[in-house]
Amino acid sequence: MQEINVRVGKQAKKCRLLQLSTADRFVDQLLGARVTSVAIPRHYRDYGALGEKTHSTGNRMAKITVQDFQKLAAQRLPFAEIMGLELQSIDKAGVWMRAVYSDRFLRPGGTIAGPVMMGLADAAVYALVLSRLGPVELAVTTSLNINFLRKPMPGDIVARATALKLGKRLVVGDVALYSADQFDSDGLLKSAEPVAHATATYSVPPARPG
Repeated sequence: MQEINVRVGKQAKKCRLLQLSTADRFVDQLLGARVTSVAIPRHYRDYGALGEKTHSTGNRMAKITVQDFQKLAAQRLPFAEIMGLELQSIDKAGVWMRAVYSDRFLRPGGTIAGPVMMGLADAAVYALVLSRLGPVELAVTTSLNINFLRKPMPGDIVARATALKLGKRLVVGDVALYSADQFDSDGLLKSAEPVAHATATYSVPPARPG
């Protein structure tokens, strides 16, 4: 597992990279102190890499598999096919999802339209919820905030969704969105700067008695 250098006050320490996301606070929790800067190598390999068919989530197995979600999407989520959504992998930190490029994604200026990235972010958190809590199909989005950071060129958009809060009734997800051209042929990110960043909150229905 990769190491990163962090600076706490005037002291520099090393810790292992557990997950990479623009809103993660794992370093603060790990070191028990406020982190003033984090140095992350420009090139790194993420775990549960793009396209890897793994369903392990640490000490437990995911509640659904990639195939389960794709079957659900085909049967119950018709917009997923329209948007070309493909769940790529489930791992111990989160999920990877891709929106396969179509000319219909473009807006004036030759860039990917914002609603496409918003839809991908929302669907990625939905997949995250199901992977952690099981097939709670009636889980719904209660809020979604997105910041568009850079202009994505025409091509696939890739989302990395991780959980900021995982409760019985609310799940808060963090999503970093990347252009497919930010990955090299080995699955390495050539640039760690996402094209957009989103947070989404899902409301989970109460479990049925019995």
